[in-house]
Amino acid sequence: MLPDNKKIRLIISGLALIIVFSGGIVLGSHFSGGSRSGDVINKEVEQPVYLEKNADFRMFWQVWNMVKDKYYKQPVSETRLFYGALEGMVAALDNPYTVFFTPENAENFTKDLEGKFEGIGAEIGIRHDQLTVISPLPDSPAERAGLKIGDNILAIDALDTTGMSVEKAVSLIRGPAGTDVVLLIWREGAEEPFETRITRGAIDMVSVRWKMLPDGIAYIELMSFAEDTVDLFNRAVGDVTGAGAKGVILDLRGNSGGYLESAVDVASHWIGTQIITIERDSKGVETPFYGNNQGALADIPTVILMNQGTASGSEILAGALKDYGKATLVGKQSFGKGSVQEMENLKDGSAVKITVAEWLTPNHESFDEQGIVPDHEVELTDENYNNDEDPQMDKAMEIIKEVLVK
Repeated sequence: MLPDNKKIRLIISGLALIIVFSGGIVLGSHFSGGSRSGDVINKEVEQPVYLEKNADFRMFWQVWNMVKDKYYKQPVSETRLFYGALEGMVAALDNPYTVFFTPENAENFTKDLEGKFEGIGAEIGIRHDQLTVISPLPDSPAERAGLKIGDNILAIDALDTTGMSVEKAVSLIRGPAGTDVVLLIWREGAEEPFETRITRGAIDMVSVRWKMLPDGIAYIELMSFAEDTVDLFNRAVGDVTGAGAKGVILDLRGNSGGYLESAVDVASHWIGTQIITIERDSKGVETPFYGNNQGALADIPTVILMNQGTASGSEILAGALKDYGKATLVGKQSFGKGSVQEMENLKDGSAVKITVAEWLTPNHESFDEQGIVPDHEVELTDENYNNDEDPQMDKAMEIIKEVLVK
């Protein structure tokens, strides 16, 4: 169940850990979320004449009664019609991050934030109107089955995904450990689509991992901004500074977001108490979010690794460090999820997640739908992956070593 205090703010990555999220995430538990104004991306498009007329709610009840009385399979559940109407109303906004959750889905969504999941272990999102694999998690069923970043999911257990929301896809793909799901995949360069059978598993996601590399360079991998991220990251910072780290490589590849407060706290280690990000709502009102510590890593040369799966909270972090000149960005352009969702729970346990604002970097740059461009674009190909090569990591090491020599 969602908290009883009505609303929580989400920076939703728009991605969804299939293991997991019913809509990928970045949560601001303090009601601050950030990022896009409900339909801040409103674009002027021509619409049918009938949409310009005032709504006639008599038609709603006419259709309601028609379905109740004439549908050939009786009795018709009024409750099912009711929830269907709510879901359809929210879906009519045609925004992939604005969703109505039934009580069951709302509860699942909240549980997903705890970091323990059963599913295939991949992040998905909508790219060019197509359900797409953003990133398989390391050592997950999805990775072991061979899913790749950028794979298009054409069907789930033979159900066509055209026009399907991320939340709907998640509900079909997730399931108990030990059960199978069959995905129809289209991959760039492949001659034709192919099926992949994946056995779901239990996934315990560790959000922070680190190790010391040669020459005093600390490597910190940040998988998400979960409930435990701040504590784990604080410990990691204490350990790497205690070990005398001369440089830091922060790996945000495949990080689709999480709690807003976690993203702000992590950025504070470089930026201190300055502005980390700015929320701009549909009326143009801007709300800054400030860091909250002394910036223990502020003077340590840092390189951020990023890719197409770097989204939402990790884009807030990367954008802030780039604006302040605290990090060099290496890899591929990020996903471009700079919108904020507000989630309001209803009295029956259902909930509505609605886009209400957009995130800006400290320099007032929007990254929604366009992503953040790295300072050094470096490809990581399938061939590199299969040969255990990481040219992005190699470039990061090269940059830091050059700085340390000066």
